[in-house]
Amino acid sequence: MAETLHISRQLSKEEKYKALLPQLKALLHGETDEVANLANTAAALWETFRFFWVGFYLIKDAELVLGPFQGPVACTRIAFGRGVCGAAWKERKTLIVPDVAQFPGHIACNSRSKSEIVVPLFKHGEIYGVLDIDSDRPGAFDEIDAKYLEKTAEFITV
Repeated sequence: MAETLHISRQLSKEEKYKALLPQLKALLHGETDEVANLANTAAALWETFRFFWVGFYLIKDAELVLGPFQGPVACTRIAFGRGVCGAAWKERKTLIVPDVAQFPGHIACNSRSKSEIVVPLFKHGEIYGVLDIDSDRPGAFDEIDAKYLEKTAEFITV
């Protein structure tokens, strides 16, 4: 597949996810390098939805370490249980935060971030990182995002 996405800006959020997922699967198919796959996934999500920040944190030496991303510079390391990413790691579940200012212990990597969704990444039943997406709008994420980002997380970690 060519490294070009074909997704109309006129589609609803759910329609965009439905159009993106098969194209992303095709893009990643056969590529065994994890960094390349994470980088292309972050770029595809950013390009499709124009989120403020899209990226990955991977568990290394008992903390989350910044991986491939799209957007402004970010926090490099996050402790277990700290902030939204650390909490999703600890709880082993997707977290949707409509207003990051209301999240206890939120880590403000960028003051323009207003809402966030974090999806854990699993390999062989073990969490090895998280997909983190921030918006500069409050309440930007919902169950539609959770559903399709969890599906994305499943196939990028196979």
